[in-house]
Amino acid sequence: MRPTNTRLAALVASAAVAAVAIGGVLAYQQGPRADGDVAAPLVGPSTTPSGTPSSTPSRTPSTTPSSPSVKPSMTPSGPTYTGPTKVALKLSKLPSGRAPQIPYLVGREIRGGAGDPVKIPGNEQIQRIARVGGAALAVVTKGTGTELLKIRYDGYEPERIPDVTTIVTTDDQSAAAYAASKLSSDGEVLRGGTLYAEVADDETRRDKLSLPKAWHVEVIAYAGGKVWFQWSDENGTPSWNLSSWVPGTSTSTLVKTVPNPIGVSQDGLLASSRTVMGDAGTCSFLTEVATGKRLWRTCEYQPVAFTADRQTAVGAPSYQDGYADGISAALDTRNGNLLREWSGLSFKRTVVEDDQHFLIEADDGPETKGALIRCALPTGKCELATPISTTQVMLSS
Repeated sequence: MRPTNTRLAALVASAAVAAVAIGGVLAYQQGPRADGDVAAPLVGPSTTPSGTPSSTPSRTPSTTPSSPSVKPSMTPSGPTYTGPTKVALKLSKLPSGRAPQIPYLVGREIRGGAGDPVKIPGNEQIQRIARVGGAALAVVTKGTGTELLKIRYDGYEPERIPDVTTIVTTDDQSAAAYAASKLSSDGEVLRGGTLYAEVADDETRRDKLSLPKAWHVEVIAYAGGKVWFQWSDENGTPSWNLSSWVPGTSTSTLVKTVPNPIGVSQDGLLASSRTVMGDAGTCSFLTEVATGKRLWRTCEYQPVAFTADRQTAVGAPSYQDGYADGISAALDTRNGNLLREWSGLSFKRTVVEDDQHFLIEADDGPETKGALIRCALPTGKCELATPISTTQVMLSS
C-alpha cells in the first residue's frame, strides 16, 4: 500500500448544487457535449452553491476547542446526473478548457487564486503549493528533509521555515496551517512536531503549537475555524489519531469519534476514517464528528475530501500502491453510492474546484506528458485545464 506519511511527499479535494424543478435539463445543457466518449469543453455553474463556505479562523480564540454541535444535514437535493457512471478517458482526446480557478503550479510558477503569478526560487523539488492571501507557499526539499518557502512578492527573498511537510488552507485562502516534524541529522524522523497557523490580513501573526510527544504530525484540513491534524502515538504504528486546534490557544483536542482519519469536510462536521487496513485494501466509514455516528461504510473507495455543500466526496481507490491511482471517483455522501468513476489515466491527485467540478493531476504514467484536467460531476465530461506537457503541474493543497 502506498505510504501515507513520507517526508518528501505529503498526501493529504466542490460537486453538486441543489437542483430546481428543471435541474435535470439545466445540468445537461450546462455540461459539455461531445460525440462518443470524447469530452467537450465545460462551463462553470450558473447557480450559487447552497452549502456553507469554509469559515474564516476566529481572531478571538476560545480557551477550549470543542467539537461541532450542529449535526450535518444528510438529505440535500442534487443535480440530475446524465451519461454513464463510469467514464474512460484518453488525455490526448480531451478538449481545452479554462485554467484552474484555484491555485496551481506550472513549472516553478504558482498561478491562480488571489494574487499575481509567483515563481518559486531555486531548483529544489517542489512537494506542495498553496496560497494565503496574495502570498505563495511551497514545500520544497532541503537536503534529507524539507522546508516551507513563503513568497510575498515575486523576485523577493522568501521566508523559510524548516521541516514543514504538509500545508492546508481555508477555501477562501484567508488562512493557512502547516505541520513540521523533527528530524535527525541523517534525515530520520524523530518524536515531536509543530503546528503553525497564519491569516492573510495579519502578516505579523503566526500562531504555533508544539507537540513534543507526537509522531508524524500532518495537517488534514483548516475547517470550521480549526486546524485538523493527524498524528501517531508511536513511530511505525498503523494507528492514527485525529485532533483539532484553534489557532491562538495552547492546547489541542483529541477527536475520539474519528480514529485513523482520512479527510474532514470544509465545515468540520463530517470526517472519513479507515476502519480495516490490509495488504489488499481498506474499508472506510463516513462519520459525524460531533456524535461519532457512522453514516455508511465502503470497502471499494476511500472518501478523501468533500465539496463545500457536503453532497459529494472525492473517492480514491481502497487500495493505493505505486505511482498513482488507476481511478478517481465521486461518491454520494448521503449513502456512499458511486456517482462517477473516471479511469484510463494515472490519477495522481484529485481536489475539489467547486460543487460541480473536480480538478485532477493526470498523466499516462511515469515519464509521460501530463496535465491538469477538469471533470464535471453532472455529466462526467472532462477537459484540459492546462496544456499537455512534460512540465511539472500541481494543484494547491
